[in-house]
Amino acid sequence: MTDLIDIAKPFADLDTHVDAETERKIINWVHGEARFLDAERYEEWLDRFIDKDVQYWMPDMETRRRDDARGMFCYGESAYFDDNWSELQIRVKRYNEPSAWADNPQTRHAHLISNIEVFATDDPTLFAVHSAFTNVRNRNEADQDIIHGRREDVLKLSEDGFAGYRLLRRRVFIVQNVLLSKNLNTFF
Repeated sequence: MTDLIDIAKPFADLDTHVDAETERKIINWVHGEARFLDAERYEEWLDRFIDKDVQYWMPDMETRRRDDARGMFCYGESAYFDDNWSELQIRVKRYNEPSAWADNPQTRHAHLISNIEVFATDDPTLFAVHSAFTNVRNRNEADQDIIHGRREDVLKLSEDGFAGYRLLRRRVFIVQNVLLSKNLNTFF
């Protein structure tokens, strides 16, 4: 089970889908999270969706030859985010600071989540969730960013979490290897 939680390791070949009721609940969780992020309800997002033991990682994608054993990214090398709970708290608090000029006026967000697959694990309290996303951000008249990617999440059963779950691990992989955004003031 440590491989499932270890941020450096990709999901193994998962092939056991959850039952329809569990899948429905987790898809509702995914859509609810997108709604909170779109509305910039970040404090509530942390309190209701995120586990205190979270690891939230978005590596810098590198263009390498197919025969390079390292692949497009390696944990411990360059990353846009490699956050734990307290680092996510700092990022969230920053949005309310007067010096957060990149978000004043407010950014408009749309988190579009699709291709959601939910898998059972050998721990009945943990679920592996694959999804694809498009993150659209617009600010002022002409500032617009569109970032596409995929996520590998581990959700944990939690009585006090949104829809009964909390995010324990997120790996975010964008398709761009050169990010053209002016900033990354967003969550995926």
